[in-house]
Amino acid sequence: MGETTAERAPDREEEHPPRRRRGRPRLKIALAAGALATAGWTAAAAALGTGGDSGAAAAAALPPATAKVTEQTLRDTLSEEGRLGYGPVHVATSQAKGVLTSLPDSGDEITRGEELYEVDNDPVVLLYGSKPSYRPLAVGAEGSDVKRFEANLSALGYGGFTVDAEYTDATAAAVREWQDDLGVAETGIVELGRVAYASGAVRIDGVQANPGEPAAPGKKVLSYTGTAKAVTVELDTADQRMAKKGAAVEVTLPENEEVTAKIDEVTTVIDPGEQGEEPTTRVEVTIWLDSGKAKKAAAAYALASVDVTFTAGERENVLTVPVSALVALSEGGFGVEVVKGSTSSYVPVEAGLFADGKVEVSGPGIAAGTVVGVPK
Repeated sequence: MGETTAERAPDREEEHPPRRRRGRPRLKIALAAGALATAGWTAAAAALGTGGDSGAAAAAALPPATAKVTEQTLRDTLSEEGRLGYGPVHVATSQAKGVLTSLPDSGDEITRGEELYEVDNDPVVLLYGSKPSYRPLAVGAEGSDVKRFEANLSALGYGGFTVDAEYTDATAAAVREWQDDLGVAETGIVELGRVAYASGAVRIDGVQANPGEPAAPGKKVLSYTGTAKAVTVELDTADQRMAKKGAAVEVTLPENEEVTAKIDEVTTVIDPGEQGEEPTTRVEVTIWLDSGKAKKAAAAYALASVDVTFTAGERENVLTVPVSALVALSEGGFGVEVVKGSTSSYVPVEAGLFADGKVEVSGPGIAAGTVVGVPK
């Protein structure tokens, strides 16, 4: 039963060739938006063109407009709509042959040791684990699947054996006791298909079969989710930098109540598309609302649309300029055109975080209040 942080390269807008006099350095203004990846500076500079010999050379003419360097906290954020529900849907398939004799109802919650469904009037029991069973377990079997089963048996209150990777006579004795409580044949052998594993308690999302239908290996029986509330968000692959496992996000619920949560799963999903269509790739983000405050806030909603704000980066009290103020210097790197009175000059800068049309800058001669040129 069924799990980079590069900043986005800015869209290149129309280039605005600066006025120039004969013999003066030639530069091209970078009209950029969004966030440039650190590894992409060289390629970006090459794409914007090169010019004179000095990044600090005097400009040919004053720029058409100016802006001041400001000190602020810069946050690279993205808000997307998400779905509040119970997280990703998984499908349970049969591993046993026989006839389906009982199925759960949609919305039922099932925990460890309880019946998930029935085949030939015998229960298929839910256990907790990250991998499915793949063979019968009997005395002499060894492996991680034995340890996983024994850990579940111990958690259900059965003892007299050691939880390890070896299925011993003591394990078989505990299994017979467990089988007696289930009302099935006391063989001491765990047949393939008589237990089903999930990561935790499950909530039945729907059933794909009916009582009386044959059960066979690979047959879809039901679909399920977790029992805790979760938000699922789909992102474009270009926004993947926003989704880092463990990163904090802000979730705004339907009544505008905000709760903080963390990203639990980030999965790349490929949709093959219909006949004749190109496959598409998307990033699916799962955010479990498992804190006390989040659980309480989400309890009133079964299914709902919510807003999720992702933050890929944050820089406090940094100097910023409009992204359009950046110029690509002919000798490499980036600069800004500093305006002083009726003159201006190009000054090299180090660029940091890009967000909300602003970019973090630093360098000699750059301070809050410095006037820089920008396109009109």
